Amino acid sequence: MTWVVTGGAGYIGSHVVAAFAAEGIPSIVLDDLNSGRTAFVPDGVELHHGSITDAPAVAEVLRRPGVEGVVHVAALKYAGVSVREPLDSYRVNVEGTRILLDECLKADVRNVVFSSSAAVFGTPDTDLVTEDTPKNPESPYGESKLIGEWLLRDVARAAELNGDRPFRHTSLRYFNVVGSGIPTVYDVSPHNLFPILLAAVTEGRTPTVFGDDYATPDGSCVRDYIHVADVASAHVAAARALAAGRDIAPAYNLGRGEGVSVKEIIAAVADVIGRPVSYDVGPRRPGDPARIVTSSERAQADLGWTAQYDLHEMVQSAWDAWNVAAAEGTARLG
Repeated sequence: MTWVVTGGAGYIGSHVVAAFAAEGIPSIVLDDLNSGRTAFVPDGVELHHGSITDAPAVAEVLRRPGVEGVVHVAALKYAGVSVREPLDSYRVNVEGTRILLDECLKADVRNVVFSSSAAVFGTPDTDLVTEDTPKNPESPYGESKLIGEWLLRDVARAAELNGDRPFRHTSLRYFNVVGSGIPTVYDVSPHNLFPILLAAVTEGRTPTVFGDDYATPDGSCVRDYIHVADVASAHVAAARALAAGRDIAPAYNLGRGEGVSVKEIIAAVADVIGRPVSYDVGPRRPGDPARIVTSSERAQADLGWTAQYDLHEMVQSAWDAWNVAAAEGTARLG
């Protein structure tokens, strides 16, 4: 049975598609190529060029024979940008998800794995975030992801009340996704720390740390970083659980349970590339919480999933993939 992967030509989505292929699970990619790249789609996987905000395009893919479920990764995903341009986030992330779910019901596709985010928590008042930590998003992006979770919940509830076939879903709340599990795929975001750092050191520029006056040990933001291949494997585990009809939670946090600061990441990059990395300090970015670290115990217990890669492997794999692209002349952000 086939899974549709929205945003499957993007950095995370293409890793999900590759993980499905490695497990013998066929997939179809739906991507508008706004930030995705055709070169990131694995060989032999069909790419359907279309947007999740385009109902006919979504319907066409979902009505292909044998479609069993959807992994919904497509989104506008930058918290800082969403603060300046909130309506775009709601148009794509909320209305696009509504359209997708509406077409899923019409096509009788009733398994959905949703790409959510740690941004739903905002700045938690706790050292370790669990799935039950109160939600207090601080950006339109985080709000849009929380609304996506609500949409899934409400569609499932309506199916139950109406006596319809169950609508099965789970949301995977990524923390900071980094690294590369495919030598030719790298994070292309001009807003994320790893690609900003790698592009800067390659081009001889000085990267900027956005704020060093946070209430953290070294003043820079602390995050829970997780390898993109680990995130991709969690999607496989979730999709298998849904397809098998197993009882699973409505949401799972995906991280390593280890907080690493921006300055510590810069030190790790310096260690991998074998030379110091200098940096400037700029003002804080809107929507950036000081610290957010999670526990993934629920995903481990229910899905049999654990993160496999450590910080050095994250940095090394990201650096290797960036250098492959640089050697081919395709290394660019945006």
